[in-house]
Amino acid sequence: MIDNREQSRFEREENGARVVALYRRDRDILIIRHVEADPILRGTGAADRLMRDVADLARNEAVLIKPLCGYAAAWLKRNARDLIASH
Repeated sequence: MIDNREQSRFEREENGARVVALYRRDRDILIIRHVEADPILRGTGAADRLMRDVADLARNEAVLIKPLCGYAAAWLKRNARDLIASH
């Protein structure tokens, strides 16, 4: 995963296509605004793999995640409840 801080997005490339998570940082909170995969990657688990990378980064940086995106919210509830910001 690449943290493209200039564009505030996490990027993961697979088979020449991309999955991205747009984010904003607010002190100790990582706000995930949107997760999207190129059409060719949809249904392949690419977004899941990206979110796993994002969760690992959040744990390593000791930050919580506030999902504004429905996909990110559902993923966090299933896989990383401990990382969900309550505020």
